[in-house]
Amino acid sequence: MNKRGKKIYMIGIKGVGMTTLAQFLVADGNHISGSDIAETFMTDKVLKKMKVKVKSPFSERNIPLDADLIIHSIAYTKENNPEMKALSENKDFKNIRTITYSEALGEVFSAGKGIAVCGSHGKTTTSAWLGYVLWKAGKKPNVLVGSSVPQFKGCGLKGDSKIFVAEADEYGNKLQYLKSFGVVLNNIDYDHPDFFKTEADYVKVFTDFIKKIPDNGFLITNNRDAYSRDLKKDCTGRVATYDIDDENYSGETVNYLAHNIKVKNGIQSFLVNNLGEFKIKLWGKHNILNALAVIAAARELKVSLPLIKKHLFGFIGTERRAQIMGKYKGALIIDDYAHHPTEIEATLEGVRAHYPNRSLKVIFHPHTYTRTKALFSDFAKSFALADNLIILDIYGSAREKQGGVSSSQLVKAVQVFNKQNKIKQAVINLKDIDAAVHYVRANLEKDEIILLMGAGDVFRVGEKLLWPNKKK
Repeated sequence: MNKRGKKIYMIGIKGVGMTTLAQFLVADGNHISGSDIAETFMTDKVLKKMKVKVKSPFSERNIPLDADLIIHSIAYTKENNPEMKALSENKDFKNIRTITYSEALGEVFSAGKGIAVCGSHGKTTTSAWLGYVLWKAGKKPNVLVGSSVPQFKGCGLKGDSKIFVAEADEYGNKLQYLKSFGVVLNNIDYDHPDFFKTEADYVKVFTDFIKKIPDNGFLITNNRDAYSRDLKKDCTGRVATYDIDDENYSGETVNYLAHNIKVKNGIQSFLVNNLGEFKIKLWGKHNILNALAVIAAARELKVSLPLIKKHLFGFIGTERRAQIMGKYKGALIIDDYAHHPTEIEATLEGVRAHYPNRSLKVIFHPHTYTRTKALFSDFAKSFALADNLIILDIYGSAREKQGGVSSSQLVKAVQVFNKQNKIKQAVINLKDIDAAVHYVRANLEKDEIILLMGAGDVFRVGEKLLWPNKKK
């Protein structure tokens, strides 16, 4: 894509990936506009800061006739979006090049020395962390992340080197459009059942991606993840592995092994092989694994060990990943994007370790009917570390068939699991955000932790409690 100085229109621009790409294209000197629904998203403030005009609702009249390029979210087709229908049927638009977000990202990413951070969990944190370390070390990378990163003041960084770090999403097989010099593979844990009908279909996307790494490229992979461990055989480039020496360690030799883990004053420290001590501000064992991936990738990209240690510790995280929103009448509100059972367990473990003596109230907003149904039994087991659990009605996706499972059914399954395992936990189902806000106000416990979890807009519970008079 000859992207510089173009007039680009983006359909579904409020999506996290689309907004991130828009930020990069604006920084590269393009004029960006787009369309989306009127509902407020967490990306609105990023788009507003960039002075990108967003039109709502979707309408054929929104599309600029003089656009050089149109990029659209894969969530929209001519069947569910009037703008997409117009592009396919109205001859006035026939000469405007139209591509998907995945294709656009692929063209931008593959033009440089692409480093793709992929896997089921930890992509956002790892890609932002690696980008931050490279940037602070003077490598001047381009970075695209699927969330706002406070230290980036947005979702990405625009550098002038060939290095391009991107959070690479597997949904819709977006990976097929990326040509990577290096790949960081965190883990493979079946997800997105609305697109991948079987676990084998899901794994194949990663297998095909790994096979495309060039002979002079590299793969960083998680040794404790069975699929990731197996797929390293498909890489013809260099392979570096990482793991933690704990009760789940297999004993297999790895390139980066964390041991002697300590937690003091909210800081995690650990030793890595013969490389000395590393410290990080992020919570939980899952973030030690993410840190190991960053260490390995940064060393592949020739960052010195002292700089890696310094800037690994300097990173404070991304939005919606164990993000402290504030205090409400003494209760600490934390927001997290966890929406898969594995992520939920990891986040709860990290919060529990950080606040071992405080009551933990979880408000979970299930994301998509297909995911809730496919991983139903795993969801029922994943909240054991919470003292109180509120499950909101499912946040459905426009691209899936609604129904087939409900939050009330999930509540009953959690209660059955708790009874079988003698877990004392209050569990209820509430309809929506407003109901959750009302419940918290009426049932607040002194000094408790209120943990908001989900890929939808559950963070609004925190906003309504902390800033009730704030205008959208």
